[in-house]
Amino acid sequence: MIDFGYYNMDCMDGMRMFPDNYFALAIVDPPYGNGEDGGKKRWGYAKQKNGKKILVQDGGYEKKEWDSKPPEPEYFKELFRVSRNQIIFGVNYFNHVEFGPGRIIWDKCNDGSDQSGAEIAYCSFNDRVDIFRFMWRGMFQGKSISEGTVQQGNKRLNEKRIHPCQKPIALYEWILSRYAKPGDIILDTHVGSASSLIACHRAGYEYVGYELDKDYYALSKERLDLEKAQLTIFDIGVERIGGVERYGKTQE
Repeated sequence: MIDFGYYNMDCMDGMRMFPDNYFALAIVDPPYGNGEDGGKKRWGYAKQKNGKKILVQDGGYEKKEWDSKPPEPEYFKELFRVSRNQIIFGVNYFNHVEFGPGRIIWDKCNDGSDQSGAEIAYCSFNDRVDIFRFMWRGMFQGKSISEGTVQQGNKRLNEKRIHPCQKPIALYEWILSRYAKPGDIILDTHVGSASSLIACHRAGYEYVGYELDKDYYALSKERLDLEKAQLTIFDIGVERIGGVERYGKTQE
């Protein structure tokens, strides 16, 4: 069984290394199968608080072909085997798998843009619908236009996009604050930009993450390493919930 950390490998091979119910929570964003893996020219306009619009440039992501189809049923079977609870983004695309009634809606506060206004995740914890509102279009990262276009108060603090399906760290921080508890071990099978792992690091959770694409693994690992190089409250005298992270070692 591999140790906690982030690995450049197929998640199916990785999950087979773990016993049943090893992970308290899997927070995953697998391919939806709708071709959002780069190669699209998405120049468009984003609305500002004053009503004006500014041009948002395309990310220039290379076409990778990993989003040509959703995961096979075997992926979900293995995911449910190794994790006690799951939050699975893209549930509305996975018609070949049965899910319970619980849902999380990420409202992107797009306010009429040409992109999807929300994303839907399956949530195994309950049978209700929970909503998280956070603007993610262009440089305007914040709760909504009416509440302030830049929640952080400084555009230079906005997250840099490195992946066409990147989600904000704030989304994962919200998920962990509501659904995880001290001592939980978190699984992410499709890490992408490492937003999930950065949120785990900030909150002190041990994790195992997989990313198959070597280019995105290198970019996201660099992003994660830069985050880990910064001091957190866990580095200055507050006990860390999950212990010390290590890369690529084997548990005894």
